[in-house]
Amino acid sequence: MARIEPDPILGRPAELLPGEKLVTEFRPDAQVYWRAHLIMAMILGVGAGLVLLWLQNPYPVIGPVGAVMAIAARAAFVQSEALAEVWRLTDRRLLGPGGRAITLAQLQAARPFLGAVQVTGTTGDRHLIKYQPDPAAVAFLLLTAAGRKPRHG
Repeated sequence: MARIEPDPILGRPAELLPGEKLVTEFRPDAQVYWRAHLIMAMILGVGAGLVLLWLQNPYPVIGPVGAVMAIAARAAFVQSEALAEVWRLTDRRLLGPGGRAITLAQLQAARPFLGAVQVTGTTGDRHLIKYQPDPAAVAFLLLTAAGRKPRHG
């Protein structure tokens, strides 16, 4: 299976500052990754089949089969890169892949979004912590660490 090698410059995580302590890491979950791709393949397969039916194609089953094959091939190829995106929470910052860093004071919001957590900074920048088994718990932990009051419901 193909493996995408991380970029030697941007593929490294941000370094901890002197005295900074690691609280936890948010690693992508392979089961959530494959479930997300299965759902995407099903939705796109139905859409492709409906378009082919609308176009009166005599073989509309080709649409769903092609969509599932394309999504499966993409998922297999990108898996090594997607599952390597680890986010780390320290006592001062949220550190992401590619050297991304958000101080806890700049963390404005964290919301569950499907199988991910959308993190918004005070400057408006947004990041996704993807393929989390419990996005609500991750959002709650981030907001609590940043001193923000998590919303319930």
